[in-house]
Amino acid sequence: MDLNIIGEVAAILTSGFWTVSSLFFTSAGKKIGSLSVNAYRTVFAVIFLALTHTILLGSLLPIASSTQWFWMGLSGILGLSIGDSGLFAAYLTIGPRRSLLLMALSPIFAAVGAYLMLGETIPAFDIVGMTITLAGVVVVILEREEQSGELPVTKKLKGYGILFGLIAAAGQGSGLVLAKKGINMYPEMTLDPLSATLMRMILAALALWVVLLIAGRWPELRTAAKNRKGIRDTTTAAILGPFLGVTLSMVAVTYTQTGVAQTLLSLMPVMIIPVVWVLYRQRTSWRGILGALTAVIGVAILFLT
Repeated sequence: MDLNIIGEVAAILTSGFWTVSSLFFTSAGKKIGSLSVNAYRTVFAVIFLALTHTILLGSLLPIASSTQWFWMGLSGILGLSIGDSGLFAAYLTIGPRRSLLLMALSPIFAAVGAYLMLGETIPAFDIVGMTITLAGVVVVILEREEQSGELPVTKKLKGYGILFGLIAAAGQGSGLVLAKKGINMYPEMTLDPLSATLMRMILAALALWVVLLIAGRWPELRTAAKNRKGIRDTTTAAILGPFLGVTLSMVAVTYTQTGVAQTLLSLMPVMIIPVVWVLYRQRTSWRGILGALTAVIGVAILFLT
């Protein structure tokens, strides 16, 4: 089978898993808080990934150079610690639909990050794609809740939600660039996608737990551990998102072009629309649907030209 097809299918599956996991993360966040959700889901993900890595590749930890560990670790901290903490906070303030739409901006951050860190140029036509993506996001963000079927939020809370979503998009976009650098650092020793995911998750978990413990959040984390429903939702989301989803995203980045992978990884704003319609009876307005489609089209223009 064509390796590009494998990468593209992996990217589409990743969008699907991340879309569903967003609902479980939102549910868990309402029960134990967004920081606790991110802390525990990294631990669960490391356990699942390490066991799978041992079974499939024969070693508990990935075999890689210190330089690869550095870049994959930095990618994990930016994308999975900082970025996902912002995403979970956005879920709780503006809901999964708008949060996932803001994640459509991650390719823009990836393009800028690649320009700054890898010296890649940004063609003029790519700027058109960025503009279209931004326009689609703005259309939906300015949509009134009574038109989308979502609970109303204050302007202040919506502002915080947008900020959290932007942090998430910036974290994922820059994290993808750093991951690509680490995976392909040595042509003769390309990292296995499962190893790459485990490396990112280990460093992300360590960084997140150290920061939370230094910040004195242990009582909050201990209380969260006693909430069975919250931990159950977090575990389910960890399997779908950080375990299956992130691993498949590394497969996508490894076997297909970065632009194609990121475009397919950005389908979540469209996928979430029928999901919230079926589960929550939130009938997204035509304005919301048009905005989501516009954002994805902008992403496609940005990376497929």
